[in-house]
Amino acid sequence: MTAAVLSGLPDRPPWLQPSVLPGFGLTLGFTLLWLSLIFLLPLSALMLRPWELGLSGVWAAVADPRVLSALRVSFGAAALAALINGALGLLIAWALVRYDFPGRRLADAFVDLPFALPTAVAGIALTAIYAPNGPLGSWLTEAGIKVAYTPLGIVVALIFVGLPFVVRTVQPVLEDLDREVEEAARTLGATSPQMTLRVILPALVPALLTGCGLAFSRAVGEYGSVIFIAGNMPMKSEIAPLLIVIKLEQFDYAGAAAVGLAMLALSFGTLLVLNLIQGVFARRGLA
Repeated sequence: MTAAVLSGLPDRPPWLQPSVLPGFGLTLGFTLLWLSLIFLLPLSALMLRPWELGLSGVWAAVADPRVLSALRVSFGAAALAALINGALGLLIAWALVRYDFPGRRLADAFVDLPFALPTAVAGIALTAIYAPNGPLGSWLTEAGIKVAYTPLGIVVALIFVGLPFVVRTVQPVLEDLDREVEEAARTLGATSPQMTLRVILPALVPALLTGCGLAFSRAVGEYGSVIFIAGNMPMKSEIAPLLIVIKLEQFDYAGAAAVGLAMLALSFGTLLVLNLIQGVFARRGLA
């Protein structure tokens, strides 16, 4: 006999059995509804709209030299900024966690400034600083380095907006890292480089990859902080989000969706590669 018969209750199929999580069905329903409204439906529209042009039309829209140049600028600058943010974010997180210095709390608060600062304000401020007549731009121009209105300016802006993602991802892992493991490594005769490479970095690699992935994702679609400092010169410093806006202003909705679909595919591929790398570290016992 089943437990339901022994208890005097009617035997019900598994999907009608009482759940150990009260309200799970209703909660799951609301979750799927909101996920569909804010993510799945817009994503589906983005994936379907370009095909109004047909396969040849989509290929022509994506393979346009101006589109390819904009995609190369956006993804190349985002990748470079993510790599730089990986190194800078690790150093900043290490300093904030492992050292106590005057102004530490203030510096920790400044890390979140790109989150709170409107992107347009950040773009205007960076342009004013790095313009040829700006305080830093004038000095760099004399040294033969032009930042504003060049791809280098795009990288600077993307470093600014993406740095907090790396710091805030690595910082909690550093705080939870057991100091006794490091002391044990020192006791066993490990040098500082050996301890860094074999004890500390393996524990930080998954979080560091996650932070770099978040910074890259934010940088690829960044518009407000880049539009002012980029110069927006076609085939040189024009970013893909700006090209999408231009196509929308020209009522070329299918062409804009085609560029967005290309960005979606490239972003998804990049994040998939990062997840595969994290899986490799996990299988090797480094995660």
